[in-house]
Amino acid sequence: MNAERLLQHYEQIADAPDAIARLRRFILDLAVRGKLVPQDPSDEPASELLKRIMVEKERLAKAGEIRKPKALEPVDRPPFELPHSWNWVRIRQVTSDRGQEVPTDAFTYIDVGAINKEEGVVGEPSILNANDAPSRARKVVRRGDVIYSCVRPYLLNIAVIDTDFVPKPIASTAFAVLNGHGYVVPRYIWTVLRSPFMVECVEETQRGLAYPAINDADFAVLPFPLPPLAEQHRIVAKVDELMALCDKLEGARTERETKRDRLAAASLARLNTPDPETFRDDARFALDALPALTARPDQIKQLRQTILNLAVRGKLVPQDPADEKSNLRPPSDSDQHEAIPLDWSYARLKNLLSEDTRNGYSRKPDDALDGHPILRISAGTIRQDGVLAEEEHKLISGIDSKALLQYGLQPGDLLACRFNGNKAYVGRMTIFRDYLGLKPIYPDKLIRIRTDRSVAIPEYLRLASESDLVRAEIESICATTVGNWGVSASNLKEVRFPLPPLAEQRRIVAKVDELMALCDQLETSLTSADETRKKLLDALLAEALAPVDADALQEAAQ
Repeated sequence: MNAERLLQHYEQIADAPDAIARLRRFILDLAVRGKLVPQDPSDEPASELLKRIMVEKERLAKAGEIRKPKALEPVDRPPFELPHSWNWVRIRQVTSDRGQEVPTDAFTYIDVGAINKEEGVVGEPSILNANDAPSRARKVVRRGDVIYSCVRPYLLNIAVIDTDFVPKPIASTAFAVLNGHGYVVPRYIWTVLRSPFMVECVEETQRGLAYPAINDADFAVLPFPLPPLAEQHRIVAKVDELMALCDKLEGARTERETKRDRLAAASLARLNTPDPETFRDDARFALDALPALTARPDQIKQLRQTILNLAVRGKLVPQDPADEKSNLRPPSDSDQHEAIPLDWSYARLKNLLSEDTRNGYSRKPDDALDGHPILRISAGTIRQDGVLAEEEHKLISGIDSKALLQYGLQPGDLLACRFNGNKAYVGRMTIFRDYLGLKPIYPDKLIRIRTDRSVAIPEYLRLASESDLVRAEIESICATTVGNWGVSASNLKEVRFPLPPLAEQRRIVAKVDELMALCDQLETSLTSADETRKKLLDALLAEALAPVDADALQEAAQ
């Protein structure tokens, strides 16, 4: 086994997606391939162990304790090569079911939900009276047995019965019961059943789509790698040791991520509630330090939101006393909201329009080959940069010049979603750029907004609509109908926007674009780093599973 390099590079792969989970699967994979512990030539080979198991099963069958074992075909196509002292067998060659009985007294009922699958034990069984026994409470189990859920086996509900339950235990018929007769270590059976190779075998054999399961006949012939008994004990000890190490690594990773999260959250919190005297330094620290504090894209999302929140509070760019102030009427008390710079004002959307809002075209698209492009509702939701996704369109027939005039779009128009199952999308504004030159119309569930550019540029209104300040007001006026959220154009027009002078709006938009580009770069670097870690982990796992070349090792040693 070439696992040493895996440990050498652990620091580089520790933050790979699912790194610890994959290491756990890797340990199990090594265990069932005979690559986790060295073989001992003095161990009784598995072939002799198999003979003893057969003798014991014949004895138990004659005593009436188990059914007479059926003859099973040998494993003619081994899934992979095993050490010489191991044998490929069918799983029911080396294990037995204990049969079924109907409870007549109080009993400990083990259902699938009672399994602690991470630890491989029965966690919370129920004690039931015989009169309360469900029809599936039939399987006889004893301490030392392994139970495997044959229903939805991909959930890996597998446990070792490690307790003498009182009253006596009865398991659900959803389980296969595996008694190894003292010759197959229970924890080794558990290791094999959870190993990647066995998961793949079961997936190829199970039946049913909505509620997949593996039946008794198919389960009985699953291939099982059988090592010598002494080696089974060594494997189990090593698996336990390495799983404990994984627990420590997982704990350290969780602690590391928790510290990162707290530092990142503290940095962003100081920006969201800024101290005027320290804000510039706080902002610089957050932007400089966040790449080192985060390994998760969701924290970049928080940074993006913080940028927008700062922008609409006048904290992102400096105010310029020379800026020409807006000629809008002074706001009434009801228009006021959070504190904003002195040269700013609050304005309702209805006072920032060059013409009234308009809902879109109501007829559904018919995919006519010579039809006119009509946007999908998703055009306003799938991009995160606030630009309308013009690729998201269908075709519709019968669009004349009058309809084009009413429902056409001009570059700089904003479209707001007025109806959606996701509340976060309702009232969300995207800007039309006409980058495909399609001149599309828009559907009824979108609202067209044309701004008066002498007081408000559409790029600023779009980003302001994404800020927590404006989103909170939009979501407060949303109403739900049959599981969908909606907002009317008349209500949307009453939403208040913090409005800086026109020149500052342009500076804000430019600064937001600049910072969002930095966020894009950071997000790309995180994704790239994740991919690099994943590829390195893949390579190291593949190398560790590769057969060792004895000649090459001897040459290297010399």
